[in-house]
Amino acid sequence: MNWGKGIMLSIIGFICVVMTMVVISVRMDGIELVTDSYYEKEIVYQNQIDKEQVTLDQGKDVISLNSQKKVVLIDLPHGVKGTLHLYRPSDVSLDKILPLQGKENGKIEVPVGKLKAGYWKAQLNWEENGVAYYQEKKMTF
Repeated sequence: MNWGKGIMLSIIGFICVVMTMVVISVRMDGIELVTDSYYEKEIVYQNQIDKEQVTLDQGKDVISLNSQKKVVLIDLPHGVKGTLHLYRPSDVSLDKILPLQGKENGKIEVPVGKLKAGYWKAQLNWEENGVAYYQEKKMTF
């Protein structure tokens, strides 16, 4: 075999590999956008950034995970209302949105043992004394 045939076989092999990858990518199921209303949410995203910055500035850390008990612990002050969004990036159909209200006797326990194991984001929005807050934690359970 000479150089010309070797180079030609290498090019043909490369083209076959690339075409195979393209066909596999096109046939993949389950490719989802992060959210259905992506463009509308992008417009109001600066509000989300502002709420997150206020939360960081005031040193509020209200979300934690207890892996042994398989619960997400939320520490909201008594009477404060919020919304917890358990967000699964790989499958939007598994998302859960839960309304919460702060308890006088301690932290709110949100059981996560029945959720599909894997990567989740816990996103909490709440308002306290007229100030809007937002915190997000990445969790694997």
